[in-house]
Amino acid sequence: MKMYEFCFSPTGGTQKAADILTGALADQVVRVDLTDKKTDFGEITLTQEDVAVIAVPSYGGRVPAAAVERMAAVRGNGARAVLVCVYGNRAYEDTLAELQDTAKQAGFRVIGAVAAVAEHSIARQFAAGRPDEQDVRQLSRFAEQIHDKLSAGDDAEPAIPGTRPYKKAGGAGMVPKPTKACTQCGVCARACPVQAIHPDNPKEVDEKTCISCMRCVSVCPHSARKVNSAMLAAVGLALKKACSTRKDCELFL
Repeated sequence: MKMYEFCFSPTGGTQKAADILTGALADQVVRVDLTDKKTDFGEITLTQEDVAVIAVPSYGGRVPAAAVERMAAVRGNGARAVLVCVYGNRAYEDTLAELQDTAKQAGFRVIGAVAAVAEHSIARQFAAGRPDEQDVRQLSRFAEQIHDKLSAGDDAEPAIPGTRPYKKAGGAGMVPKPTKACTQCGVCARACPVQAIHPDNPKEVDEKTCISCMRCVSVCPHSARKVNSAMLAAVGLALKKACSTRKDCELFL
């Protein structure tokens, strides 16, 4: 049996949650970066004995389209899967349901799922510092339950919330732009998971392609990419009521 971790984590929050689970389940993990546009995901083949943790962020209550496309190319071949959706303490809506369908279409058997909270990738004052120690304890206990289920040969699929058809996907509302500090080093363009930044001119951004993942903001060595401050303030105000009360992880087994 091999343990795989498929993760779409532009700013690291989803990765943290996924690592807690995989770290508790196995000593050795094959990690697959779903943000890497250069990977040939169709070449990744699992076996029925393998186990995968498939982790994505919730963007407006949906799975990022790039993650769906890349996971769909993987050959699951009956491997068991634990789904992880990570959201910024607002709501995850249809994310887990869409991820469940994507995993099953790729040939995985879904045996567990979790909706976990991490620092909001745009309005970073919400869920700051999460996953925290309380989350680690909760996710570690869940990993123990997953381990017991695997050991018992129990492949029962849990009831996972969400609606079908899924809610309508929103467009990119917050597109980071370069500031005067930009040196056109190209780090952002190389790191962008959807190639929304022109490789020869990083100051040029395809706003229709951008998914507002904030990867370019997080990787810029000069802190030279920002979102509009007025829009950021408006987003913070709009999210304040929904995001201010702590939400715990939701577990499905």
